[in-house]
Amino acid sequence: MSNPLLRVALVQNRATPDSAATVAALREQIREATRAGATLIALPEACEFLHGDTFEFARHARTVEEHPAAHGLREAAREACAWILVGSLSVRAANGQLANRSILISPQGEIRATYDKINLFDAHPDDTQKESLESRLYQRGATAVVVDIGPAVLGLTVCYDLRFPQLYRALAQAGANVLTVPSAFHPVTGAAHWHTLLRARAIETGCFVLAPAQCGVPHAGRENFGHSLIVNPWGEIVAEAGIAPEVIVADLDMGEVDAARRRIPSILQNYEFSVTKA
Repeated sequence: MSNPLLRVALVQNRATPDSAATVAALREQIREATRAGATLIALPEACEFLHGDTFEFARHARTVEEHPAAHGLREAAREACAWILVGSLSVRAANGQLANRSILISPQGEIRATYDKINLFDAHPDDTQKESLESRLYQRGATAVVVDIGPAVLGLTVCYDLRFPQLYRALAQAGANVLTVPSAFHPVTGAAHWHTLLRARAIETGCFVLAPAQCGVPHAGRENFGHSLIVNPWGEIVAEAGIAPEVIVADLDMGEVDAARRRIPSILQNYEFSVTKA
């Protein structure tokens, strides 16, 4: 008997400071994904709001329960009768701090799981731009999240998490067979590392990797890399977007996960060791 297929769609968009207009455009892309038959639709990091002034993120943030974008995307999930991964929203956490939060919405429009980004982007990727210090805006998440959606088990991550392979190994060992990496990658690091890192995380874990990405220029002083990717457990690129808003679709054969792990069972091999400095 052949393995069931999971049809997934990645939405590549360009968020702007106009959240309402961005959500409206996202909902049209979600309808496109639904017409293509996708039952899991993944959106990028910061999918509905990007602004050049850091203070505006704090002003824009709401609790998930009060967040207009969360309400609109829950309606979109019900309309599509599909799982929707909201790559991330700027939300106000229970303690009042801001979090960069990924939200998984069920086909019934219910929030099934959330994940707060653990590895915050404190880096200086380009000498022509100022250093990015995401930790000044958001509190760091402390818990990795795996969620069973029936045809697949998702491991949730966000963007800069991609550079920390131990997180992906832990998610795979906890049962994940599909890893999500919604992102808003910088063009310099995107050109240098995006494809390599995503393929490496797939190869290391024997998982499918879904990486919906932001593209284009959302506001003065920022540009996003685009190139949303779907990668199979053998590290092969199944589908790739360009540099403009679009929707890419692929069928995932979950049997490929078992096949890759039989061939290279590294995810099952754990050896304790110490490091000594000679």
